[in-house]
Amino acid sequence: MTAYPEAGCGAAIFDDAGRLLLIQRLTEPEAGAWGLPGGKIDFGEPARETARREIAEELGIEIDVNDLACIAEILDGGDGRHWVSPIFYARVVSGTPRLMEPEKHGGFGWYSLDALPTLLTTPTLALLDTLKTTPVPSPAS
Repeated sequence: MTAYPEAGCGAAIFDDAGRLLLIQRLTEPEAGAWGLPGGKIDFGEPARETARREIAEELGIEIDVNDLACIAEILDGGDGRHWVSPIFYARVVSGTPRLMEPEKHGGFGWYSLDALPTLLTTPTLALLDTLKTTPVPSPAS
């Protein structure tokens, strides 16, 4: 357990049909829950770059990272740690999602906002709360 907050980041990736890309976590924090792809920010690495790198590692796709959607915090999601995570809107610019780290993730899928999995991560819930008052930006061309 650390005695200070740690930084992660995630991306809210929507397809042309308005479905959200989610990945199931197998590790803490929030093991078993479905959430936004992303990961731990390395020292000196800008959060937007982390989002690009992590999502390429997790799903084998290249993304364009856009506006900040929200900030999420996980306070002891099962690992005794405190995570602070910017969540960015993003879009796929190349590749087709595939499971690249099966030891870390149980699966992935595109979900309509009215048909999401039952167990969602804290950052995903923060995004959904944001979407109640702010619509998803139109994808850049």
